[in-house]
Amino acid sequence: MLRFVLLQNRAGKTRLSKYYNKFSEDETRKIEAEVHRIVTQREGSNASAMCSFVEWRNYKLVYRRYAGLFFTMCIDPVDNELSYLEIIHLFVECLDRYFGNVCELDLVYNFHKVYMILDEFFLSGEVQETSKAVIMDRLRVMDEARGDN
Repeated sequence: MLRFVLLQNRAGKTRLSKYYNKFSEDETRKIEAEVHRIVTQREGSNASAMCSFVEWRNYKLVYRRYAGLFFTMCIDPVDNELSYLEIIHLFVECLDRYFGNVCELDLVYNFHKVYMILDEFFLSGEVQETSKAVIMDRLRVMDEARGDN
């Protein structure tokens, strides 16, 4: 099960967060700072020697860096890390197709659309859909319904 999703820039600013477990506001700030520290330390000079997942507390962090953004997912220790690494890539591909070469500002100014895309992937922390074509079709239908052509 997915515990949370974080999109953070290199400076540590969280651009998107979605928690599937209940945490206090203070705890979420601590989590975001700790996760950013772990991920950026692993991105240093020997990043090629490290994999994109790490054990953290009683969970696993799966992360991937695209340009200046880190996409991090916290999963249960029994979950398959490689499948979540693929889901991160699929999520970025959908963002890229939806926004047309997505950038950090798209995430900041269109956060409600990014949450909508994320909700097409996950329902209550479980993978709901993995087909890019199905997700993009659902997004197109929702945009038409709202008049966002």
